[in-house]
Order: sequence, then structure tokens, then C-alpha cells
Amino acid sequence: MVLNRSKKIPPQIKQSHRFRGTIVLIFLCYFSIHAFSQEGPLYDLDVVPDAKLENLDIYLVIGQSNMAGRAEIRQEDQGPLDHVFLFTGNRDLPWVKANNPLNRYSTVRKVMSIQRLSPAYAFAKTMADAQPDKEIGLVVNAKGGTKIVQWMPGTELYESAIEQAHKAEEYGKIKGVIWHQGEGDCDSLRIPMYLGRLEILINAIREEFDDPKLPFVAGQLFENERRKPFNSMLLYLPKFIRHAGVARSEGTGVTDGTHFDAESATLLGQRFGQEIIKLQE
Repeated sequence: MVLNRSKKIPPQIKQSHRFRGTIVLIFLCYFSIHAFSQEGPLYDLDVVPDAKLENLDIYLVIGQSNMAGRAEIRQEDQGPLDHVFLFTGNRDLPWVKANNPLNRYSTVRKVMSIQRLSPAYAFAKTMADAQPDKEIGLVVNAKGGTKIVQWMPGTELYESAIEQAHKAEEYGKIKGVIWHQGEGDCDSLRIPMYLGRLEILINAIREEFDDPKLPFVAGQLFENERRKPFNSMLLYLPKFIRHAGVARSEGTGVTDGTHFDAESATLLGQRFGQEIIKLQE
């Protein structure tokens, strides 16, 4: 069969094609504007607070994969915590009730499917139980597989976390920082530089929030032969930097050699809380 390429398309068909193309373009523009300007909750698991929030005690939660959360979310880890709220960064709904996974609103996180239980859940519960007259806010902005140099002032990870915390400040005061990171820094070359780099990070955060005594607690890694020197070094943190503490990892277990299991994430979170409370006192 030979096509007749010289045959002209009738004008009414051309107009019909143009009309349909215009409608499609308008729809795509509307969809793009609507999708990217929507500031409401993003997830079905979000629970809206019962009242407007203000005067929150806010904690910045940062670090790599264990702080992002890689442990199984058990039955007892499901559901929102009482008096604890998670910052979303959205204008229309800045806070939701804190339920797992807590790293879902991180601006730097990896895919949602790997965000699970972290020490932040038990930390927040510990703080809420110890201070029942307080409303707790969490700004969780962790990312797995990161080294401490990627968190130095001026980097994307640092600036993103600080930006979120400053937004959250509209609803309360930053009362402390919990940090779990180091699996990528526990070799013989990086360990001697770690406390110096951590001091830069801590001082920068304290400067950001105009609080030279802002409590900062770092968590130890799951200890094996390779990580033992790192954990030993980290114990010097309170002597090296004032108003800083360490959440010890002794008695913890892992699922894959690196990531804490649910029981251990809970235990470590409780220790983070105990250290923060000690520093606040």
C-alpha cells in the first residue's frame, strides 16, 4: 500500500487537534501547580493534632542510617506518642502526631520504604514521660550512608537540617540535639579527626540557635572489633566539649552487623533521653 503524502488535513481536524492539545497543556499546568504547592499531610499515617501547637520543647534528630531508622516497627512501636509531635515543614500542617517512621519528613532522606524504627521514638517517649507538663517536638532530618564531613557547616545535610529547625522554632524552642553517626568514620585515619569535626558541628549548631549550652548527645555504634576504637574515642566527648553527652551502646544487638534491632533501638533511645535530661539538669 502506497501512502498519499500530498493529501491535506482538513482545517476542522487541525483545529480539533489544537484544541485537544491546549486542554492537555492546561491540565498538566494545573496538576503541576497543585501537586507542588500542596502543603497538607503527605502520608495516610499522619494524625492531625487536636489543637494549635506552641511553646514546644523541640529536639533536632540527625545522623545516618541508624538515626533514620532501620529496625522493625513492632506492634508496640505503632501509633502516635502522647504529647509528642513531628515537624513536617509544610505551611498548612507544620506538625503531625509523632508516629513511625519518624524520618519520613526528612528533606534529605533516602527512599521511604527503608525508613523504619530509630532511637528517636523511645527518646521522645522518655522525654515526654519525664516531663509530662511539656509538649515535645521532633525535627528529624537524618540520611543513611553519610560521613561526618557531609554534615559540616555549609554542606547540604547541615543546611537542610538547620533550615528545618529554624522553621520549627516558630512553635517553640530548640532544647537539644541527638546525633547517631560514625559507621563511615571508624577507620584509623578518620577516628583521630572525629572529635575535632564534631566540635565544629556542635559549635555551629549552638551558634545557630544562640545557645552555648545547648545539650548535644552522640550515640555509640554497635561495638565490634573494628568499631571499638571509635566507641572508646566517643567517650571523651563530654570532657572535650561542655554540655555534651554519650548514649552508650553496650548490651545492644544488630540485624545485619550495623543496624540496631528494635529492642536495641529502643534501649539506645532511652539512653539518649536520660543523657539529655542529665544535661538539662
